Amino acid sequence: MISVDEALKGILEAISPLGLEKVNILDALGRVIGEDVYAGRSIPPKDNSAMDGYALRAADTRGASQEKPVILDVIEDLPAGAVPEKRIGPGQAARIMTGAPLPEGADAVIRMEDTRKEGARVALFVEAQEGQDIRREGEDVREGEKVISSGEIVRPAEVGMLASLGRSFVFVHQRPLVAIVATGDELVDIDEPPSPWKIVSSNSYSLTALVKESGGIPLQIGIARDRREDLLAKFRAAMRADLIISSGGVSVGDYDLVKDIMKEVGNRMQFWQVAMKPGRPLAFGSLGNVPIVGLPGNPVSSMVSFEQFLRPAILKMQGHKNLFRRVIRARLGEDIKKKKGIRHFIRARIRRDEEGYTVVTTGEQGSGILKSMVRANGLIILPEEAAEARKGSLVSVQLLDDSLERTPGPGF
Repeated sequence: MISVDEALKGILEAISPLGLEKVNILDALGRVIGEDVYAGRSIPPKDNSAMDGYALRAADTRGASQEKPVILDVIEDLPAGAVPEKRIGPGQAARIMTGAPLPEGADAVIRMEDTRKEGARVALFVEAQEGQDIRREGEDVREGEKVISSGEIVRPAEVGMLASLGRSFVFVHQRPLVAIVATGDELVDIDEPPSPWKIVSSNSYSLTALVKESGGIPLQIGIARDRREDLLAKFRAAMRADLIISSGGVSVGDYDLVKDIMKEVGNRMQFWQVAMKPGRPLAFGSLGNVPIVGLPGNPVSSMVSFEQFLRPAILKMQGHKNLFRRVIRARLGEDIKKKKGIRHFIRARIRRDEEGYTVVTTGEQGSGILKSMVRANGLIILPEEAAEARKGSLVSVQLLDDSLERTPGPGF
């Protein structure tokens, strides 16, 4: 049996980022970009107006006020997208809309509300300063500038920038195809008729959801019965994936055949059993060149093990650098006892108050009680050397979602 840290290190060292693929910029959202993006042009490409108003020479506005407006001739009307045809000379102005290119000769814009139109002329009630309300060429991005670096995550802002640069496609790291194999004669699929002697293979669906949440592409191989031929067929079918996850069949029971079958189809087993609760019977190796993680069959053990080992692995395969859930410190709301030598991951509910974070368990912690995960938004982590944690003490809590990052109000 090895430690959680040793198991995590062994899995991540065996995992490499996948190659790149070219995708539409909208399909790149949330993905890790695999190229440096340089601007092929300046943004804006030309000086343009930041306001609806009048483009003019600042020197012509000197002395303008409400009591003594300055009057200029309007020689052109420039809606957004129009190309200026005339040069602004002394005593002249052009009516201009936001985003329209600045005409030659103009060095300022006065906003519409500080003016009054008088036929073919305009009355100005304020002075303008040179450069006022003008967006300069290259103010956002200059031609040749690196605007997005390889390894960054594509967010809506990056999508907008790529569009501004005329990039409809971009290279990103591939998403891994993750095969999911559930094992056990006691399992039925979700649509099969219920029976008092059978249980629905919830792991097939919780693991599929976890893979999707992590950015992977789940491939459900189905339920493998506790028979050599069926197990062999399912694992061989799974070998077309980038990563294989199995649940069940890795304990020490007479029918826990997965470890033996894994060896038969070419598995190189690296370790089995991790000093953690829940999730102790966990196996890791490879089928051919495909990494495989054998998870415990109990629903909670399976999900907790996924969070510790498989989420980081799937993120690494996609080129991510930040692989782990956030861990916070919270005040414990009850006493907890445990055995030394094993790291415990205890389902818990965290709340935030004026003093920080408070955490309590979600009740019964049996590894088959899926309700404890439904109620949890975090996992209390009690280290191997601890025998207990006292009420009121600070403990480490791994967050399971972003519920603590959201609030009912804007907060400003």
